Amino acid sequence: MRVFITGASGHLGSAVLPELLSAGHQAVGLARSDASAAAIEKLGAQVRRGDLSDLDVLREEAAASDGVIHLAFRHDLMLTGDMAGAAEADLVALKALADGLDGSGKPLVGTSGTAMIVMGGVVGRPGTERDVFPGGYRVDAENFVADLASRGVRSSIVRLAPTVHSSLDHHGFITAIIAAARQNGYAAYVGEGANRWPAVHTLDAADLYRLALEKAPAGSRLHGVADEGVPFAEIAAAVGRNLGIAVRSISPEEADDYFGFLGSLAQMDNPASALITHELLGWTPAHPGLIADLDEGHYFQA
Repeated sequence: MRVFITGASGHLGSAVLPELLSAGHQAVGLARSDASAAAIEKLGAQVRRGDLSDLDVLREEAAASDGVIHLAFRHDLMLTGDMAGAAEADLVALKALADGLDGSGKPLVGTSGTAMIVMGGVVGRPGTERDVFPGGYRVDAENFVADLASRGVRSSIVRLAPTVHSSLDHHGFITAIIAAARQNGYAAYVGEGANRWPAVHTLDAADLYRLALEKAPAGSRLHGVADEGVPFAEIAAAVGRNLGIAVRSISPEEADDYFGFLGSLAQMDNPASALITHELLGWTPAHPGLIADLDEGHYFQA
């Protein structure tokens, strides 16, 4: 397949591109800067210059390709607190990609997150691929992608664990947690730290995107989850021992000061299952889990 990829030079994109190329696919990556273009070319893919606001470029490349993987997201807006703006930009970009794929039977793989399940009200049990919600932050985009099945697009959505970890991760939540520990001089969890975060290795996630592109049924929701739920206290303990600093419990009132923008997420209980994804696609994570990956030490190198 000739595959068009947004977010191709990012953390996950830098693993998805080699995964596709090694499977015999061709890849074209969207690049908004010279640095992004160079990174994509270095990985062996072609470059199309533009960004998520270049809707004509998105339509043209979707129409010219055999499939699309949409990884890009306006994290710059999200980190400034403009969550609504980031979600709206994502939905507008997806609509442009869909325009280029209408009625073609080609695959479009979109991206969401397992945190949407908690925001939708599922508590006390692992979220599953069958948990669907009428609307909300990033849920509107997720539902749009799933509904493209009715427009002749073999669409699927990958809900990623909040922790996609590996040596390729330089700006994710784990790096932010480690930065907070360095700054404060101790690693922290909130309360008892029993709240759970699912996790997936970057290379396992890349494998899932390839499988979704190749054979996911139209309208399917998939879970990029290997560790179903790692207690946050265990994450803090791994950070503490690798940095050689104390590990402490903090109160919910202290979380925002300690974790910054992650204050609420650090308290989120978000166990998630990928059983349906395993059965549907034969996806089998093969790389280290979160705690083992932390203990490899690469996150803590200067």
